[in-house]
Amino acid sequence: MHAVSSPKVARASRPGTGPSADVTRLLPRPLLVAIITVLLIIVLGPVLYMLFASVNSDVAVAAGAFFPTELHLDNYLKVWSTVDLGTGLMNSVIICAAVAIVCAFLAVATAYVLVRYEFRGRLTFLRGLLGLQSIPGTLMLLPVFVLFSSTASLLGIQIIGTRWAVFITYLTFALPFSTWVMVTYLRGLPKALEEAARIDGASSWRILTQIVMPLSWPGIVVSGIFAFLLGWNDVLFASVLTNPESRTAAVALQVFGATQEGGAIPLYGQMMAASLICAVPVVVLYLVFQRYLIGGLTSGGVK
Repeated sequence: MHAVSSPKVARASRPGTGPSADVTRLLPRPLLVAIITVLLIIVLGPVLYMLFASVNSDVAVAAGAFFPTELHLDNYLKVWSTVDLGTGLMNSVIICAAVAIVCAFLAVATAYVLVRYEFRGRLTFLRGLLGLQSIPGTLMLLPVFVLFSSTASLLGIQIIGTRWAVFITYLTFALPFSTWVMVTYLRGLPKALEEAARIDGASSWRILTQIVMPLSWPGIVVSGIFAFLLGWNDVLFASVLTNPESRTAAVALQVFGATQEGGAIPLYGQMMAASLICAVPVVVLYLVFQRYLIGGLTSGGVK
């Protein structure tokens, strides 16, 4: 005799269905769908507006039209000659990628020392990492500028107006947070692997490079992407520390927007097209490292 299971029993035995799923769901399904829909509208609304405006005429955008009345795909071609977007994108990619790579590996090395070794001032250093996050960046603009100017006068070299000035500034602000992220992640890594390697004669450097770093890729990616985004979205420091040759994409967009203020109708289509072009590298970065981002933000190491 073969027992025939009822549809209710079969449905309840499936994962994610039945009473257990209802218990874990905090909100009723209709309310959950409504909240998700509202959130999607809030998030995707501005993006869709930018996309439609980038292929619309400037007159229609100025009149408040949401959907394109006529297609102007040439906005994506004209913007390269209207704005020095190529130089800005190249500078942003070089500076932000260098900051992300250097910051990620310095953070994991610093966090390894703070997590695995006991020394005087360790807790003070950890509290200092958190305290540095509470200082507004605007308060540091003038001290950073004066420091770079004084150093350049003392050494007889040019610092302000170069990529190095922006690189050092971004690295200074990104490193404390990235180090704290790696401290939290490395605390979840088991010590048994490191102890076994040390018994076999491995040095601390070999343990860091061949055991800790391979196991910490999700945390390294999270800290690196944070450092990348910090530099990519910055306008304040880049507008003061760069010149037209070292100008980043964010500053190029700011200058382009400022030049549109006047009596004539601004080039809304090209402005939106330039904004979307500048957003593409960040979207690609998220898509490429999505798996590591999820692991780094949801897990605390290897269990």
